[in-house]
Amino acid sequence: MRYRLRLVASASLALALAVSHAAAENWSRFRGPNGSGIVEDGEYPPELNPDKNLLWKTAARPGKSSPVLTERYVFVTAFDEGKLLTQCFLRQTGELVWERAEERSREADLHQLNEPAANSPVTDGENVYVLFRDVGLISYDAAGEVRWKTPFDPLATIMGHGSSPILVGGSIVVQADQSYDGYIAAFDPANGEIRWKIARSGGHGWATPLQYEPTGGSPQVVTARNGWFAGHRLSDGKQMWESNTLSSAIVASPVVEGNTVYVFGYGYAPDSGVEGMFSLLDKDEDGMVTREEYTGQAPGQPWLRALARLEGDRDGVLTQDEWLTVMRRGATTAPSSLVAFRFDGSSQSEASPRELWRRERNFMGVIPSALVYRGVLYLVKNGGILDTLDAETGETLKRGRLREAIDGYSASPVAADGKVYFTSEAGKVSVVRAGGEWEVIAVNDLGEEAFATPALSGGKIFVRTNQSLSCFGKAD
Repeated sequence: MRYRLRLVASASLALALAVSHAAAENWSRFRGPNGSGIVEDGEYPPELNPDKNLLWKTAARPGKSSPVLTERYVFVTAFDEGKLLTQCFLRQTGELVWERAEERSREADLHQLNEPAANSPVTDGENVYVLFRDVGLISYDAAGEVRWKTPFDPLATIMGHGSSPILVGGSIVVQADQSYDGYIAAFDPANGEIRWKIARSGGHGWATPLQYEPTGGSPQVVTARNGWFAGHRLSDGKQMWESNTLSSAIVASPVVEGNTVYVFGYGYAPDSGVEGMFSLLDKDEDGMVTREEYTGQAPGQPWLRALARLEGDRDGVLTQDEWLTVMRRGATTAPSSLVAFRFDGSSQSEASPRELWRRERNFMGVIPSALVYRGVLYLVKNGGILDTLDAETGETLKRGRLREAIDGYSASPVAADGKVYFTSEAGKVSVVRAGGEWEVIAVNDLGEEAFATPALSGGKIFVRTNQSLSCFGKAD
């Protein structure tokens, strides 16, 4: 087994590399084909460790974004030494081809699991497109030269922007849901110019959109944000339908299988003691939570600071009325719910999908997106709790823990070759045999923290940790 560690590639190598004109491969965006997390293109190993199936490992800048692939390259974004970075590696060897840095023009309030380069890039098979919320949208060519930059106004998002850009129908689509002035927009990949931009209400959202194309109908972009489920016509952004039936916090991205979209979020009941929560924060009992009071409220400090800055009169102080308005607004939508919506699949694409089934359970704090694979829906929670449900009925098939990986989970599951891969924040990759009555067949310890969703292609698994990028698979 050959093991290669690459730190820096020479500039001459970067200049010598020819631009790949191959079509974009199937793992060109966050979670691969249309965000499904699934490929069926080869044999994938269950053992991922330095002594077995490791093809290469290379040092990578720290970051939480997920790798995307072209025929020749692997792209990631990172945040290190105060800079926003894009890195390009050779897919066959892991050698670093180029690295580009951008300076932050501003700083946003962030959750501890978010960071300024957490959005995954997207590629058209030749160029790469990255979204840095503190800068905007940037495109680099295969040699690392800047093609264009499109600055963004500051995103008024509590705990940071989380949605990754996607490339559909010849446009780059960005979903930017925030406290005010939210929108969804499409950009021209050739020059970064806006093709259309549609204002959206409904507040925050951190999910990445997907594409749905009914038979004989207009392709649309399906989005989920706090409380709201909606579809926009891909050609001009027109909102075709919407439904205020989701939970108040949508972090995970929706997934589509056939004519069914699955989406979940977490919420709370109106009588959940929000007034008492404010009293605990208001230490001097003056009816306000000031900067001095919310500072040090880790891990909730960024959230409280953002509420004070973005809600009410936006003066940096959180009054009791502002607090109750925010909390009650969140409690007006559904409680923690996993919901399946069914399109009729016809050309009548402006019709809202009907609710197929709904499961209301304790989904609090879930970050990973669901996976629908061979008729089974998989959902992993912190603590390594794995639920499988019948994708058609919502019936629970099995609930258990991923042994030896009872950790926090940020990465979304991926699947191929009858196997499902779950990556914990502690760097444990659990591999289960697909099926409602799943069973663990391997637990791999990467020895490094991991927050990114792996990429799959051609029998190879590309795993990004906070220190490195690795490729596992059968040797050619």
